[in-house]
Amino acid sequence: MKNPLQLSPKDMINAYLLFFVIHSAQVGVGIQGFQRIVYKDAGHDAWISVLLAGIATHIVTFCMIKTLEIYGSNDLYGIQQDIFGKWIGNFLNVIYIAYCFVASFSVLRNYIEVIQAWMFPSIGTWFLSATILIIIIYAFTGGLRVIVGVSFFSIVLSLWIFPMLLFPMKFSTVDSLLPILETNFSSLLKGAQSMTFTIIGFEILNIIYPFIKDKKNVSKYAHMSLLATTILYLAVMLVSITYYSEGKLLKTIWATLTLFSFISFPFMERFEFVAVCFWMLIILPNLCLYLWAAYRGTQRLVNISGTKFVWIFSILVFIATLLVQTRTQINTINTYFGKVAFYIIFVYPIFLFFIAIIKKKFIAKKEHKNEKA
Repeated sequence: MKNPLQLSPKDMINAYLLFFVIHSAQVGVGIQGFQRIVYKDAGHDAWISVLLAGIATHIVTFCMIKTLEIYGSNDLYGIQQDIFGKWIGNFLNVIYIAYCFVASFSVLRNYIEVIQAWMFPSIGTWFLSATILIIIIYAFTGGLRVIVGVSFFSIVLSLWIFPMLLFPMKFSTVDSLLPILETNFSSLLKGAQSMTFTIIGFEILNIIYPFIKDKKNVSKYAHMSLLATTILYLAVMLVSITYYSEGKLLKTIWATLTLFSFISFPFMERFEFVAVCFWMLIILPNLCLYLWAAYRGTQRLVNISGTKFVWIFSILVFIATLLVQTRTQINTINTYFGKVAFYIIFVYPIFLFFIAIIKKKFIAKKEHKNEKA
């Protein structure tokens, strides 16, 4: 196949680290308030929509891995160039780079909004944006291994947060889940589609795959990470449905953070403040991985150094965060980005998988004819 990547051993990572990379990429700002959006479509059966979305990620990931296995040492950018040719392939690569940019911006802007709404309403957007971006730039300059390390510690150091959901369960009512399957199937599917913005991130597999040493274990760890993410989102949704009343959940923008506001200790009254601050560690892998993925694609198009790219990318994201200020604007961008991401992340990989199979069979048939001749 064309455009194989030439990688040195020091750039390679072990397959088990893929569990931390994918899981950390999926868990970000979306988990803070996805319940209201899904509940609006699926009602008290919203937890079923979460399950359907989780199953969809497994199906799409299976197609991604099979496509990547056909090419072996290539990423999505090289695969698109090989299948569709230089011009169309590069056009699709530009679209994916733009997707990574918007994803980075959405994650950063949503987190800044949470900080301003919950803790520091008077602090400037520019200050928070610049501070976080400087951290991202520092991590990016360390290379892929540093970014993978950030993903690892993001999960390990934040494990203590989610058991805190056990506290609201004391006041939960299981009857809120009944009757099961009252919502029609089309509404359940719509609710699952509403999970797109929350559950994306696993597509980083398309870019990081060539850097995995023991590729035979990729499938195992990728699906394990997807399962862990699905269980996490399912648990959060079940607790939210059983804790909140219907009207309350539909009016609560950040349902997960509001659950944390219920928790208090003798030495700490406002636990949600700790959660909001600590959430920066959770979103760091999102920002780092999307930045790195965008850089890998840009390298396919132009000859640019990592240092120059990261500053250009960061400045553009910084400007974008200043242009979008209101909750309405942020919500509108999230909605439209979720709709576009659904086709890029859930529909396109399946289409690409079948195209790659057809091309593989066509090439094999052509080579067979040449051997006979």
